[in-house]
Amino acid sequence: MGKTGDRDWMQIYAIYGTDRWQTVAFLALHAALFAAIALLLLLRFPSSLALLRSLLPAAVPLTALRFLAGLAGSTAALSALCLLYAAGSVLHSSLALRWEMAQRMVAAVPDWSAVRTALDVGCGRGILLNAVAMQMKKEGSGGRVVGLDRRRETAVEALRRAGAEGVQEYVTCREGDARRLPFADGYFDVVVSASGLGAAAAEERGRGLAEMVRVLKPGGVGVVWDLLRGSEYAQRLREMRMENVRLSDPVTAYMVGSHIVSFRKPMEQQQPLPLPLFHDPHWAADIRGGNHTLKTTLSINWDKEEE
Repeated sequence: MGKTGDRDWMQIYAIYGTDRWQTVAFLALHAALFAAIALLLLLRFPSSLALLRSLLPAAVPLTALRFLAGLAGSTAALSALCLLYAAGSVLHSSLALRWEMAQRMVAAVPDWSAVRTALDVGCGRGILLNAVAMQMKKEGSGGRVVGLDRRRETAVEALRRAGAEGVQEYVTCREGDARRLPFADGYFDVVVSASGLGAAAAEERGRGLAEMVRVLKPGGVGVVWDLLRGSEYAQRLREMRMENVRLSDPVTAYMVGSHIVSFRKPMEQQQPLPLPLFHDPHWAADIRGGNHTLKTTLSINWDKEEE
């Protein structure tokens, strides 16, 4: 995999590990199995012909048996190569590419010097979270970035990794639901998310995106990276009257296409934001009326991280 900017992929793995090790192990194990089958058919070709002869009718000619044995060996070898490539792609996407995309997302924010509050929705292992914190540290900012994840254990681990990166003083992590962000309207200067919404159903993705816009300050910047959903997010953001909506060139991740979508929340909005492609009158009343049930009861304590 080589280097990703100023970081070697082994350094990234040492801190963040991979959240796809089961997938990588499964693919690599089956690649080894198919490679062993192909090698066995090659080295024991006469025995393979004898086995086929015993399984098939005696009328089948020897030429056909040779063809079938060769086809089986070639298929097994090709399957091994494909599975090995898939394992490498998943490993690369979960490590070096994740880090690289985090740097691109940080670069999509034009001015970090004025950023005091940032939010990472679905922080996971903390790669993007810590990239934001590093940028704040580089700018000499006195602000904080909040990492939100649906699992408390994951949020605690992300905070631990922030300590390993030397940016713990810039990071707060907590448990929360992306569809009901526990923060007040217009709280954050920057909101980012790397694959934090894509696994949800279309309606839930719409709610999550609307929530990201809700907690973003007027004039604030949002950046989203996701698999397959980039065009969908760009369309929804335009429907919500966001400004400077940009869709990056596609980047292959986990063997599928992905995009970075960036946008800016308008400084002033004369009318309520339209909700993006889902219909829930109670939810709509909450967002448009500013009566979100969580926003008045939960806030960030900058001085106390969850242990």
